Amino acid sequence: MSIPPIIVTLLLGGIAGWLASLIVGGSGGIIRNVTVGLIGAVVGHFVFAQLGLRLGGPILNSLAAAVLGGVLVIVVGRFLSR
Repeated sequence: MSIPPIIVTLLLGGIAGWLASLIVGGSGGIIRNVTVGLIGAVVGHFVFAQLGLRLGGPILNSLAAAVLGGVLVIVVGRFLSR
């Protein structure tokens, strides 16, 4: 039995959003973490592609990109909300 890709995506998004919120500080629930992680994954993959960065295997690279993107999303969101 294999795990559906959407479940893996949501799980990695939740982990990435949680790690991003730990890095920049803040609190939020699971929905916020998954949202930040998924949006951050798009942003992070774009940044990684532009810079030509690649870290380890595909899962590690995706998680690193999502965490970096999540941090950027949180920081920009805080800046815009002021």
